[in-house]
Amino acid sequence: MKKTISRFLLRLMGWKIREESVPDIRKAVILVAPHTSNKDFLLGRLAFNVLDIKAAFLIKKEVFFFPLGMLLRKMGGIPVTRNRKSNLVDQLSRQFEQSKELMLVVTPEGTRSYVRRWKRGFYYIAQKANVPIVLSYIDYARKEGGMGKVMYPSGDVEKDFAAIVGFYQGITPRYPEDFCAEPVLR
Repeated sequence: MKKTISRFLLRLMGWKIREESVPDIRKAVILVAPHTSNKDFLLGRLAFNVLDIKAAFLIKKEVFFFPLGMLLRKMGGIPVTRNRKSNLVDQLSRQFEQSKELMLVVTPEGTRSYVRRWKRGFYYIAQKANVPIVLSYIDYARKEGGMGKVMYPSGDVEKDFAAIVGFYQGITPRYPEDFCAEPVLR
């Protein structure tokens, strides 16, 4: 039912989700870029419903207040403390170990605003948990979303990052001025 409603809403908005692009895996870090709008979350949520993916996502701890916190947790939200070192890579790699299925969605920019430097925590989480990184996208020019390349971290961060950035060339965000098409690692 959720899948049908989500597909209907996306079609109503003129969006197409490439369903054939879903890899047959149960654990992964799903990279979603570009991320320049709150609308990305809604489109992504609907897309993951269509793709039958129970996506978990990181979100700042400050929004986990009652009753919103209950809803966010039910939707797959994982609260993150952003103002101090919290050893998130270790925590999330343990969560991958303990889960039969975990599809963790991460936006490498870490914000909807323009940033020159992408965070690399997603890479170290995937590497430590020994899970692939699935490159996915929301393209506003084509009104299309889907998943693309599946890659395992090789340990050569620079080489892997170049492949990741290359994948996102030609993908149009909602607000192009807020997306750095040639980011560097932070």
